[in-house]
Amino acid sequence: MLKPELLAILCCPKCKGDLDYKADQQTLTCRSCGQVYPVKDDIPIMLVDGGGKS
Repeated sequence: MLKPELLAILCCPKCKGDLDYKADQQTLTCRSCGQVYPVKDDIPIMLVDGGGKS
């Protein structure tokens, strides 16, 4: 589970949009561009090329 303090400062590295955290799916999804980033062992993997799923 990601800490609320961390979620408050994270933004999409692709477009700088706000992110929605889905704890059950362990993903962060950008509200603006739709980019999906996995969360593994409570660490967001926020790579635009190759790391995230579109």
